[in-house]
Amino acid sequence: MKPAIILFSHGSKDPLWRLPIEAVAAEIQLRDPSAKVCCAYLELCMPSLPQAAADWVATGVQHIRIFPLFLGVGKHAREDLPLIIEEIRSAHPDLQLELLPTAGESPQLRALMADIAMA
Repeated sequence: MKPAIILFSHGSKDPLWRLPIEAVAAEIQLRDPSAKVCCAYLELCMPSLPQAAADWVATGVQHIRIFPLFLGVGKHAREDLPLIIEEIRSAHPDLQLELLPTAGESPQLRALMADIAMA
């Protein structure tokens, strides 16, 4: 069984802010209609990361990949996220949880952003 994917981002009160995050989830679903993908947020939006993980576990998912959609490795990625990951692991000890590097750490994304800026 393929792992479920949670796209994790900060969150905002502005409903339009979520559109690019949800567009990434839609692109994954378009590329693989059988993919299990959802978005989760640190604050100001729902679901939270623990809730999204619990929702996947409730459907029988045993492996989740978390992709932090942060460009920088700031406080949220360095300090807040590891605490949330530990909370999820405590609540679901049998769950295989895979934390990917932040989006900004991806050489592919850096190259794409450079291509866009130079186009």
